[in-house]
Amino acid sequence: MGQIMGTLGTRNVGLQMNDQPTFDPHIGFDQERKPRVMVAREEDLISAKIPHQNRDYCAHYLLDYQSCRYKNMPLLYKCAHERHAYLTCEKDDYIIRMKEFERERRLRLREKRLVGVA
Repeated sequence: MGQIMGTLGTRNVGLQMNDQPTFDPHIGFDQERKPRVMVAREEDLISAKIPHQNRDYCAHYLLDYQSCRYKNMPLLYKCAHERHAYLTCEKDDYIIRMKEFERERRLRLREKRLVGVA
């Protein structure tokens, strides 16, 4: 069983932290939504020894940051731009995941309401 995340309302819907989306990703949108793609290749991540927990949609920024650190050691202040790009990507990724979680919660509540009416 996965870890439960969110408020009591989230728990009533049965939504857990690592659940995959159960609804069509285009419900409620006028245009097609582009699927997110990994920019970094798995071979590059393995060769750079990036840990599994950091292999997400921002891994290509992490690769740039790590290579800059390697080139400029011990003058790490020269990698401030790469670090900022990586941390900004991580923040944006977190916001996207939270929005998707909230969308899934609301769609499950809507489905529950509609089933209760019928």
